[in-house]
Amino acid sequence: MIRSPWCRARSSALGSCVLSVLLLQACATPGPTALETPGQAPLALPSQWSAMLNDDEGAGPAWPADPASSIWWFPFADPLLTELILQALAANTSIHGARAAVLQAQAQRDLAAAALWPQLDASASAQRGRAGGVSTGQRLQLGLDGRWQPDVFGATRSAVQAADATALASAASLGAVQLQLSTEVGLNYVLLRAAQARLRIADDNLANQRETLEITDWREQAGLLSSQEAAQARTAAAQTAALLPSLRTSITRASHALAVLSGRPPAELLQTLAPAGALPQLNPAAQAGALNARIPAETLRQRADVRAAEYRIAAALAQLDRAEALQRWPSFSISGSLGLSAASLSGLGRSSAVLGSLLAGIALPVLDGGAARAEVSLQQAGLLQAQQQYRAAVLLALQEVEDALVALHGDRQRVASLQQASAAAVLAANLAQQRYRSGLVDFQAVLETQRSQLASQDGLASAGADVSADQLRLIRALGGGWREPQAGQQP
Repeated sequence: MIRSPWCRARSSALGSCVLSVLLLQACATPGPTALETPGQAPLALPSQWSAMLNDDEGAGPAWPADPASSIWWFPFADPLLTELILQALAANTSIHGARAAVLQAQAQRDLAAAALWPQLDASASAQRGRAGGVSTGQRLQLGLDGRWQPDVFGATRSAVQAADATALASAASLGAVQLQLSTEVGLNYVLLRAAQARLRIADDNLANQRETLEITDWREQAGLLSSQEAAQARTAAAQTAALLPSLRTSITRASHALAVLSGRPPAELLQTLAPAGALPQLNPAAQAGALNARIPAETLRQRADVRAAEYRIAAALAQLDRAEALQRWPSFSISGSLGLSAASLSGLGRSSAVLGSLLAGIALPVLDGGAARAEVSLQQAGLLQAQQQYRAAVLLALQEVEDALVALHGDRQRVASLQQASAAAVLAANLAQQRYRSGLVDFQAVLETQRSQLASQDGLASAGADVSADQLRLIRALGGGWREPQAGQQP
């Protein structure tokens, strides 16, 4: 049962209460789970995905055993794709902004932790006075001033725990941004390669149609064909030629998008990406593996956005504990000073120059106009909001995986059918053209077979691109190989 995000902690176990939610699932027997939200019916988590891929289809990416290589683009084995993604991760402005947010959260955590320790200030002063032209003397002072608020009831520790969880949430959010950016690069790369493949298909078909047009023009001049058939041949060639500018525009736009995503001016990668390449596809070794994270609870552990939402619940719980501690319990303070005061430097060494004081205090809110109670209500509302955001993140994770599985399964079936249709269409077009040259069939048969060949080949290229895009979306839905940063690791 996924219960921990909604539990209330009242001790130092607060962090582990929420942060162990999904980790505990690793030790559990696979089966249905439930996500509970106060005031709502439990959200049942399925024991397996409703749309599963057959093992012979290639169920999805098998992550490498080496943690350093656990990156989603590794199984695609496309050096240019890898280069583009690494450039984007290094230069994209969204990544830099997310890293800055992580550093800010870490600094806030250090600031909150500093309140646990005593504060000590050093001071020095020199004074000389005159009255009516006559010196009134001088005074030299050296001192140390200290203060400390003992965290007797845990209010400050709760603030530190909240800052810890917020920093972890920021680190997980950075991982989500990195995954989103890298898959955006991958999807634009697929669009680029698909447009290049479709352009090559259109060029090849246009060459065949122009060859047929030459034969048609010759036969028209010889009086063997009517002007109608010649016009149809010109129409078919012109319609195919009309596809080329649109496909070239798609190629240019995809190149612009990839350049901007990697922090470059739009036109900088046009020459680099100009040579046509193959669509990125998972290699056979990766496709032979079973679906990574078959159990939905496994997927939740691998998604940075779900982990970030979980950490925000931990932060909200800690903030609520802090507010309740400040409302219910008194606060203590200890302050003191130790210094030297004398009229000369030599006098500072005498025992009579030593000054000291020590003050202990206790404070308890009596009348605050309801501010403390309002602060508790505020943090309770924040906790409820964090819980609903976690619930939404879980639902979105489940939907994205299910959608990607269904799309990948369907598009692979489309590719299999279109491969057969394309092979048959090419054979039919070649036979029709040969017979047309020999005068065995009329031009209408050639026209129909050429149109069918172009449509089936173009459809196959588009379906292949859809499969590649589906693989990318499935990888993203499964978490993209994201791993939680190690302690002390720079963002």
